[in-house]
Amino acid sequence: MKTFTLDQFGGKADGQFDNSEAFKKALTELKEAGSGKLIVGKGKWSTGPIELFSGTELHLEEGCEVSFIPEPERYPPVFTRWEGVECWCMHPCVFSKDQNNVKVTGKGVFDGNGSVWWKMRESKRGQDKPVTEIEKKFAAMNPGFEDQPGGGGGREVQFLRPPLVQFLSCTDILLEDVTLRNSPFWTMHPVYVKGLVLKGITVQNPHNAPNTDGIDIDSCEDVQVLGCTVSVGDDGIALKSGSGPDGIKINRPCRNVLVRDCVVGDGHGGIVIGSETAAGVDHLVAENCTFNGTDRGIRIKTRRGRGGDIHNLVFRNLTMIDNLCPFAVNMYYKCGAKPEDEFFTLDKLPINDATPHIHDITISGIKATGCKASAGFIVGLPERPIKNLTIKDSTFETNESSNESPQESEMFYGLPPVEEKSFRIKFADNPKFENVTVKGPAEPFIYE
Repeated sequence: MKTFTLDQFGGKADGQFDNSEAFKKALTELKEAGSGKLIVGKGKWSTGPIELFSGTELHLEEGCEVSFIPEPERYPPVFTRWEGVECWCMHPCVFSKDQNNVKVTGKGVFDGNGSVWWKMRESKRGQDKPVTEIEKKFAAMNPGFEDQPGGGGGREVQFLRPPLVQFLSCTDILLEDVTLRNSPFWTMHPVYVKGLVLKGITVQNPHNAPNTDGIDIDSCEDVQVLGCTVSVGDDGIALKSGSGPDGIKINRPCRNVLVRDCVVGDGHGGIVIGSETAAGVDHLVAENCTFNGTDRGIRIKTRRGRGGDIHNLVFRNLTMIDNLCPFAVNMYYKCGAKPEDEFFTLDKLPINDATPHIHDITISGIKATGCKASAGFIVGLPERPIKNLTIKDSTFETNESSNESPQESEMFYGLPPVEEKSFRIKFADNPKFENVTVKGPAEPFIYE
């Protein structure tokens, strides 16, 4: 197996030199050889986007930082999935498409220099259409984008920021020990991948960095997330499968996922399903994890129009500390919608392909303390209640001195307020609570 170092191709680790061509030359030579290893040594290696090929191992030595230059024009259009919809968007910082047996290893760092991207995104708040040349270019490439669903990332203006790392339609991928930080958008985003192992990786984004999900497993199969540490500005570890009509048409479920021995700190949710659920999510096991300070611990979020069959989910032996809400199932999720939308009526609507279905969930061995907004939140749909939900051998303890309102348990429209920090249950068919203790609120459970 060929082994190279980046400086053999003219690379310089001084934080100033543009190493884009050095990465391209080295990785192309490994591609032509059929396999090999590129070692990136200590120092700061500035570069534009890089692409990985079959049989390649990219090894980042301890003390190595690969720093991606935050200039939008460096990230040319690629056709992939962005917030659940296939479209043209900016080239990921690290990208691999239609490849197999790719490895990224070592204790080095990928840094997306996200602060520049986040400021650009924030400057567009209130903007309702493409304005810049880059935005207009993407708008022309993505006809009909105005009617496509989004999650708040900026589809309406077509400022389609790059994820830090994306594998698209690949097989047998390994990331081990590396640190991913300061992502422009979603951080680790595998799409249509079969056979993925994320082992001991660290994901770090500031708590206020917009749309910087940690690990988004998107329509993938046979995935293991083992011993990872995540602290981000959005959801921590999320499973997705496309959004709305586009995701329903593509019909690629996310299934057979194991999440074990992980720690999630800052973030909107620890282990999350959705909100892009169009093709369904099934056969997840999440165990032996800690969610410390995340807004929610276990989080399942979707709504009418998102679609998807979500089932056979197992959550066990999880520790949750100081969450707003430790367990939330929300079928009235509001992001990317308006309060007046028909999605949020409390009346029964006809069931169609875009009506999500949540069933067969088992939760056990949960210890949740310091819950600031409520002990739990379970809200289905009147036409499609949540079915076969079992919670057992668990304790949920609220922080009754917290000023957080029960309305902060989840992000929703259309639901009436409640006053107690109780376990709220609405539109769910006979959920089973076995050996479950709710400490704190005067009324442990509120059934609506």
